[in-house]
Amino acid sequence: MNSRIRVGAVSYLNTKPLLYGIEHSDIIDQIELTSEYPSKVAEQLRSGVLDMALIPVAAIPGIPGANIVSNYGIASHGNVVSVAIFSQVPMEEITTVYLDYQSRTSVRLAQLLLERHWKKTVTFKPASEHFIDYINGTSAGVIIGDRALQQLNNFEYVYDLSAAWKAHTGLDFVFAAWVANKPLPDAFKTAFDKANAEGLEHIDTVIEQNHFPWYDLDTYYRENIQYLLDENKRKGMEMFLDLIRS
Repeated sequence: MNSRIRVGAVSYLNTKPLLYGIEHSDIIDQIELTSEYPSKVAEQLRSGVLDMALIPVAAIPGIPGANIVSNYGIASHGNVVSVAIFSQVPMEEITTVYLDYQSRTSVRLAQLLLERHWKKTVTFKPASEHFIDYINGTSAGVIIGDRALQQLNNFEYVYDLSAAWKAHTGLDFVFAAWVANKPLPDAFKTAFDKANAEGLEHIDTVIEQNHFPWYDLDTYYRENIQYLLDENKRKGMEMFLDLIRS
């Protein structure tokens, strides 16, 4: 019988510092680590393929027995850069928005902000794999992760969803958290948190290992992405979960 804890992570640049700590600590000997895009990881946790995963916050209500098991995650206190609505026309002219299939949180956040912050009524369309090609005219799209960073200079208008959430609520936003679908030993959770923290002490090494010409990763890791889920971020997370449950 395999006693290792099955852990899933997101295969984006923003998780690299956390994964560096996990992969270079003793905790790696206690887990089976896999990576996928966010919504896929969430489905694997929901179905029991995984025991614990870094999943989009919006997926938490759909996970039986879900409990947040770490003080670390993927968050932002302003511009996150890698989660935005991209458009060739200003917000007031947008009529259609393609929704990136890779993350439920970003999709729900976009829908909430369009309704409550920008007070826009638009037609939402599910995005196919190559949906970025269809973002033109009055059709915009939610793009997330590494693909968003690659598209920053290709569109006239980029509406950062974390910055819009901050303007609307005054709170930080949590995109993903480490969630388990069953109780885990306290000693494991403590060691896992320590591994996450140690990864953040090696950001320079992570940058060296990940060549990315589209955006400055030093800015991304040290300014745009916030990893410690402090009180303001947890308040923002609870508000978001309350809004999507209502």
